[in-house]
Amino acid sequence: MVTRPSVNRPTRGYRVFQGVNGVILTLVVVVTLYPFLNIVARSFSGERQIRAGEVTLWPKGFNLTTYKIVFQDSMFWRNYGNTVLYTVVSTAVAMVLTTCYAYVLSKKHLKGRTALVGIAVFTMFFTGGLIPNYVLVTSLGLKNSVWAIALPNAISVFNLLVMKAFFEGLPTELEEAAQIDGLSTYGILLRIVLPLSKAVVATMVLFYSVSFWNSWFSAFLYMDRTDLMPVTVYLRNVIQGATGGAGVGAATEQLSQVGASIQAVTIVLTALPILCVYPFVQRYFVSGVTLGAVKG
Repeated sequence: MVTRPSVNRPTRGYRVFQGVNGVILTLVVVVTLYPFLNIVARSFSGERQIRAGEVTLWPKGFNLTTYKIVFQDSMFWRNYGNTVLYTVVSTAVAMVLTTCYAYVLSKKHLKGRTALVGIAVFTMFFTGGLIPNYVLVTSLGLKNSVWAIALPNAISVFNLLVMKAFFEGLPTELEEAAQIDGLSTYGILLRIVLPLSKAVVATMVLFYSVSFWNSWFSAFLYMDRTDLMPVTVYLRNVIQGATGGAGVGAATEQLSQVGASIQAVTIVLTALPILCVYPFVQRYFVSGVTLGAVKG
């Protein structure tokens, strides 16, 4: 009796590929995680051990001084609250404007659609310049307000094009049926399109949130008062003061004694909220970008 080989049994070449692929991906994970683990270890290590290069993946000379100094500064918490406020408001404004604009551009029967797309793409390569933008924001009375951060950066053209491509891939029959049922354009967008676009919406929220959370230059440019600054500017000033000796706050003199660890503490404190949020939207991330990239 002749025994037939199993159809589903992987070939030798495929097994070799799996092994090599596993080794490569493992190395990529190690190379990617090492800097983060090293930064966390440095943030809890002593000044002497950091300067001597003894810290790798585990803290040496365990130390919480830098964290305590930063946490005891009331201005740190004020600026941290500002960052949360600026990120939430700016992301909400950006999502509303980007979603509406992308939905309009996804309609191929729209007159002037090509011109509207061209205007958006044009801004990817050409801007008004730093001084005209500053003059415009100041003349509009937006300085020292959250709108100075939210409005000039409200629409990312990359995010806009991804959402536009995603909307173009949705079945038009659903919208036509909704129109027959009497829904308006906004009703179709809110009750039909957006519920089907959770993946790309979650991805865009993540993109915008990370961008606004890490942003510091807009606030540095348009904010004159220290109590209105985001935490990124606060931590930038602390690093500058700790390394250069410039007085920037109540914690600077103390931080000058722990200058080697302040950079690690800075990175940990600014990255922690995003790292906590990312796992909840990670499952939408790949699908949102992929679906938006392969359509249209």
